[in-house]
Amino acid sequence: MAERKGEIIRTTNETSVSVRVDIDGTGKSTISTGVGFFDHMLDQLSRHSLIDMDIEVKGDLHIDDHHTVEDTGIAIGQAIAKALGDRRGITRYASLDLAMDETMTKAAVDISGRPFLVWNVNFSAPKIGTFDTELVREFFQALAQNAGITLHILNHYGANNHHIAETCFKAVARVLRVATEIDPRQAGRVPSTKGMLA
Repeated sequence: MAERKGEIIRTTNETSVSVRVDIDGTGKSTISTGVGFFDHMLDQLSRHSLIDMDIEVKGDLHIDDHHTVEDTGIAIGQAIAKALGDRRGITRYASLDLAMDETMTKAAVDISGRPFLVWNVNFSAPKIGTFDTELVREFFQALAQNAGITLHILNHYGANNHHIAETCFKAVARVLRVATEIDPRQAGRVPSTKGMLA
């Protein structure tokens, strides 16, 4: 099987982002975005998806975290799309309810080539430490659009905002792990009656 790896270097006036992914990794990551909470979430994304990720970001953090988070999502999405290629042989679909202490969050994904995000998650505070909670959605919007995936995230319940955010990242990680796996019964076919995913 061909290596499923992708690398993206994205440079704008706001950020400089370097991302390398290996879909068939073991969940190893080296992450430096300058935003501590975000690094922690990306580490969860890598570890629980088993996608190896090397991420280095220099952003305009003197303004706020927005550009750094959004552009990282863009680059990770593009790297995943590049690594998957025509998506031949993949499982394509996955859905999971993930529990963490008092919190439960559902994620469902279709690696369809058609980007879409359905976001049904509410936070009770505008920040987790110094991190803007609204940026969690911004990250997943950028990821879905640029990876070419349909992604639904629903928080069933939870009291702790850190846990709510973390279950979003972990649940998405787990469905990406399943949906990107090679299905031996597909016999190398693109998993669509159209013969292509888009």
